[in-house]
Amino acid sequence: MSVEAPTVTPVQLGGPRGGPAVRTLRTDNWWVQPTISVVVLTAFVVYSTWAVFVNKDYYVGAAAHRDLISPFYSPCITGSCVAGARGTFFVLTWWHITPAVLILGGPLGFRLTCYYYRRAYYRGFWQSPPACGVGDAHTKYTGETRFPLILQNVHRYFFLLGLVFNTILTIDAVMAFRLPGDGTFGVSIGTLVLVANAALLWMYSLSCHAARHLCGGGVRSFSTHPVRYRIWKFLTPLNARHMQLAWISLLFVALTDLYVRLVSAGVFNDPKIF
Repeated sequence: MSVEAPTVTPVQLGGPRGGPAVRTLRTDNWWVQPTISVVVLTAFVVYSTWAVFVNKDYYVGAAAHRDLISPFYSPCITGSCVAGARGTFFVLTWWHITPAVLILGGPLGFRLTCYYYRRAYYRGFWQSPPACGVGDAHTKYTGETRFPLILQNVHRYFFLLGLVFNTILTIDAVMAFRLPGDGTFGVSIGTLVLVANAALLWMYSLSCHAARHLCGGGVRSFSTHPVRYRIWKFLTPLNARHMQLAWISLLFVALTDLYVRLVSAGVFNDPKIF
């Protein structure tokens, strides 16, 4: 019985880092994931930019017996806010353009510097590298040691700022149980949408690596920090789902804005459940 000679794949070490001369030996559809990342992130950026600057149909108020506000416009603290949506503790009366611009930096900065999103857009948009075992599209690598990528290190501070916005959106979700004009509390589809959006944002934030490090990082012995250990142990399963929560919360915050916008524009009413 003859034995076939084993297949030999030549491997060159020490070659150029990237560029068209470098090829991959992968035969699977490795390009699908970075392509999906580019499509979804581009669609979100286009929609959210339009939603922020259109500056209307972001609040459903007492005229419709509801208290629903888009997460892109909360907290609404400017003089240009529509009646009912404006904050009561602090108002910038001199600001007369879209109020969403003032609050965009917090959630945007948190997601832009997020460890998972960095991986997603580095691979998708910059092709650096597009996938494991695939040649980098760039011939030079400097990591995150130079401007502007060195600013990614402020992620832990944007994490804390994100918790403030999560708290505000949680208050919005609670206020959505009000039915202005009816004098009662109740639940509508819009109420559930705002509650689900706030819950997903909390899960995304708490699944963040910065949250897990804040609770468990730097601890030499968990036995001497039982409270931190319990919190760390609770956050660890969430951290394992950080990628999924990042995408779900991103899509749902856009869907929440869209739902409030369509109700506010009169495309359909917000159905009351009870």
